[in-house]
Formats: sequence, C-alpha cells, structure tokens
Amino acid sequence: MLAVCAIVLAGLVVGLVAVTNEHARERTSQTLTVRHTTQSDAPARPTSTARAQPPLQPAKPPFAVAERTVRLVDHRRHIRLPNGSLRPRPLITLVRYPTARPGQAAPRRPFPLIVFGHGYTLTPRPYVRLLDAWTRAGYVVAAPVFPLENANAPGGPNEADLINQPADMSFVISSLLALSASRHGDLEHLIDPAKVAVAGHSDGGETALAVAYDFGYKDPRVRAAVILSGAKLPGADGFAFTPQSPPLLAVQGTADDINPEHFTLEFYDAAPPPKYLLRLFGAGHLEPYTTEPQLGVVARVTTAFLDRYLNGAARDLAKLGDVSGVSSLTGNP
Repeated sequence: MLAVCAIVLAGLVVGLVAVTNEHARERTSQTLTVRHTTQSDAPARPTSTARAQPPLQPAKPPFAVAERTVRLVDHRRHIRLPNGSLRPRPLITLVRYPTARPGQAAPRRPFPLIVFGHGYTLTPRPYVRLLDAWTRAGYVVAAPVFPLENANAPGGPNEADLINQPADMSFVISSLLALSASRHGDLEHLIDPAKVAVAGHSDGGETALAVAYDFGYKDPRVRAAVILSGAKLPGADGFAFTPQSPPLLAVQGTADDINPEHFTLEFYDAAPPPKYLLRLFGAGHLEPYTTEPQLGVVARVTTAFLDRYLNGAARDLAKLGDVSGVSSLTGNP
C-alpha cells in the first residue's frame, strides 16, 4: 500500500482517456451564427420593432448542474482481475460542476471541490440528488467509481479492496486539480486548490475518514470531512486526531443495522472541535441519503457545514439540523 504522501510526491500519471459531455444536463455553450454585413446591406439604425435583450443577471446559487465523465487511470497501482491478470487502476469519475441558469451570466470560477466516495456494491448514481444539491450550492463534486467495490466490478464487488480506496480518493484530488490547472475545456480553472473536502457513505465514508484523519493515508489538502454512516477503516493503524485536524460532520441513522451508531460515535467522540453530529431518527443505512424526508435535512446541513468551513460563511447549523421527529444536531464549533 502506498501512502497518500508518497503518491503526491512521486507525481501521479493521470491517464486521461476521455472527457465526455454525453451526460451533461445543461449545455454550457451555444452555436452562434454571425452574418457579416457590408455598408450597403447593414441597417443604418435599429428598426422600431427591435427589442433590446435584458442584461444577464449575476450568477448566484442555486446554479444549474453540468456533468462530465472523466476516465482516470493510476498507472502506479493495479487491480487484479478474476483471471489473475493485472491492469492499471481505473477510476471513472463523475464530475458535476455549477453552470449558469437561463438569463444568468457565467458563474465566477474557481469553486471548492468535494470528492465523494460511494458505498460497497453501489456506484455514485444512487446519491445523485445529494451530489446535485452540493453542486447547485456552488461546489464541484467528483465521485469516482471504485474499481473493485462498485456494483459492476469484474467478478463481482470485492470488499477486500477497501484498504486501497483512500489512495484512490487522493489520486482523484490530484487528477482534478491537474485538469483544472491545464486546458481541458469546461474543467479549466474550475477548482480552488485551497478549498478541498472529502465525503462518503458507508465504505466510502470509511475511505474519506482515512483520507482526512489517518496518518497512513492523510491528505494535507483536505480542509473538511463529511462522513455519512461511516467508521474507522479496518486494519488502519495510524488513525488519530490532532488539534489541526479538519472540521468534521458525522451523519448517522439511529436505526442503521449495517453501520450501527456506536461506530460513528467511536470516531466522533475522539475528534476535536470543530465537529458536528447529525442524528436521523429511525433512519437506516442508505435511504436517508437518497430519499425524503431525511435527504433534505442532510443536504441542507452538509451544505451549510461546507459553506462555513470552506467558504467562511456564517451559518447556524443547529437551526437547520433540529427538525422535530426527523433529526437533531449537536456539535462544538
């Protein structure tokens, strides 16, 4: 296992196979036909029926959502296929980013980055409503498909590969920052490298927790962590909090029998401030991050947390997280 710091210092080779726009839900450019006129056929003045176009409004949240699929390959690490052969480690990553709504000017770049890890036997797709909520609020959201834990992994999902995922998450951070710094169309100058957060659900939450707080995998670029029904990474020996640890938001369903509440409390209780715990009453393992009524609370609280600790916004999280019969929020800012 290569530590995150070794991956960054060694200079990862980003194998960019393709950046496609086949999944984009909002077009970010238009085809403009220009007719070149001469003095004889150009009108002397606007006709009385011509109407001036209204000025574009400044772009502000909620933004529209654009999406690109970025195919990354970490050539320094490998996966083993069912037939025993090795191949460079692929990380197909769904990148969502803010774009203008009709009548708006293009939003000002760069944006903060959130790298999100999906749960075991899943892909990023079930979380689309939560990821879109973050993007509409002004965040770039990069969600990699983990190569051996995802629903469509060769030979079926293999949870033994979880130990390799923290390095995947750091590789995605490095790759997205590199794409933002170079000329790659809509991704150019997209990301603020000083505003990076990690988030994840279940095994993806364990992955994000390790990247934020485990000395064996810790990425110093991470400025905040959102852990949804997660736990400490099994087999990781360097987990520790320090006074300089990134701010933490932990979210947990009280009826979760896959990741019981004590797993979240184990790391939450050890964390220094600033930290917050959002408890979702009667919620299980996946549905509070995909369906209402909990999804709306999760989206509001996580966005307010990120606004506060990545953008310095004055947000009162308690007012957003305390919803009668649905959720409660405790914390130490």
